[in-house]
Amino acid sequence: MLLTIMPGPDIIYVLVQSITNGKKYGIATSLGLVTGIIIHTSLVAFGVSAIIKQSDYLFLAIKLLGALYLMYLAYLTYKSNEEVLLATKAEKKGLLKLFKQGFIMNVLNPKVSIFFLAFFPGFLFSETQSTVAQFYVLGALFMVQALLIFSVVSILSGNFAAYIKKHPTFNSKIKWFKILVFVGIAIFIVFS
Repeated sequence: MLLTIMPGPDIIYVLVQSITNGKKYGIATSLGLVTGIIIHTSLVAFGVSAIIKQSDYLFLAIKLLGALYLMYLAYLTYKSNEEVLLATKAEKKGLLKLFKQGFIMNVLNPKVSIFFLAFFPGFLFSETQSTVAQFYVLGALFMVQALLIFSVVSILSGNFAAYIKKHPTFNSKIKWFKILVFVGIAIFIVFS
C-alpha cells in the first residue's frame, strides 16, 4: 500500500483525470491501470517459478538482485528533484478510452515487471503450494489494494490537489518517505 500511495505517473494520471473530468473518469483510468497488473504478474509468476524449480541459489540471487534494485530506486529517488505537478488541463476522453489507456500505460511500463520481479519473491508464503499460485495471490492482493487507493484518490481528488498546491514541502517529505519504503522493503526481502 505504501508503494501505491507514493506519487508516480500512475497515481498522478488518475488524479489529473479525476480533477479534470470527474471521479468516474479517474476510476475508469484506475481500472485500466490495475487490469494491466495481470500481465506483469503472469510474466513474473511463470518466469520466476521456472527459476525457483531449477535452483535455490538462483532464487537467492533473484532476491538479492531484487533488493539491490530497490536500493538503486532509493538512490535514484535521493538524487532526483521529483515534484508532484498537476496539469490544469487534460483532454476529455471517454470511459472506455481511459480504461484502455490505463491498461496500455501499465502493460507497456517495463518497470512494473522489474519491480514485481524484485518485490514478489520476498513475499512467497508457502513451501508446499505452487509458486505460480502464490504469485497470482500476491498479484491479486496488489491489484485490490491499488484499485482501492486509486479509487480513493479519484473520489478525494479535489482535496489532494488543494493540499499539494498549499504545501510546498510536500515533495521533500514524499521523497524521503519513498526512500525509506524502498530501503525497508529491500531489507525485508534479504532477510525473509
